[in-house]
Amino acid sequence: MRPISEENWDDDGSSRTGGLLGRNGAGKTSTLRTIARMDEPNLKTGEIWLGGVAVHEMSDYQASRAGIQLVPEDRRVIPGLSVEENLVLAQIAKPIGWELDRIYDHFPRLAERRKQEGVTLSGGEQQMLAVARALARDIKLLLLDEPYEGLAPTIVQEIEKILQEVKQAGITTVIVEQNAVAALKLADRAIILDTGEVAFKGTAQEVLDNEELRHEYLAI
Repeated sequence: MRPISEENWDDDGSSRTGGLLGRNGAGKTSTLRTIARMDEPNLKTGEIWLGGVAVHEMSDYQASRAGIQLVPEDRRVIPGLSVEENLVLAQIAKPIGWELDRIYDHFPRLAERRKQEGVTLSGGEQQMLAVARALARDIKLLLLDEPYEGLAPTIVQEIEKILQEVKQAGITTVIVEQNAVAALKLADRAIILDTGEVAFKGTAQEVLDNEELRHEYLAI
């Protein structure tokens, strides 16, 4: 695997939204989990850097404290806890990120359901909770694995709006999503993986404009 670094996502140091794309089995989820230090790469030749810090030398909890948060596909809402308790639990270990009032301002559905048990929320609301829980930490890099999976189009639009607000807040986001077109419309830049190797790196618009590239690597 080629080194994973900030230069893959931005050229001027500003926050960006990146789409990490590819067919099933290309290595997208494995890449996110490796960046979050939840998995070790099969080949010990890659490096992960964030703000000049060698993330590849960290454990998972160290990566979390350094500002890397992964929202997994299964969301992992904690059973038995309310929406608010899920959020408060994320802030037990410092440094913390968004305060509850700010979270509720951006996620009004969660504000309405703050006392409801998290696992009883709809799929879209659980996805909102998973993203909000990540923002409750002091976050520099948000990793999203299939954020639109199984969601109705209207809910996808709500999640997209929230992710735009996250971007405006200066947080760099990397999205893995089977709905490649939706991810590309949100993203500034894109990386396409093919069996663990970088097959393309450039702007999201380049991918949208290149039918041959989309057909070869994304089957769209």
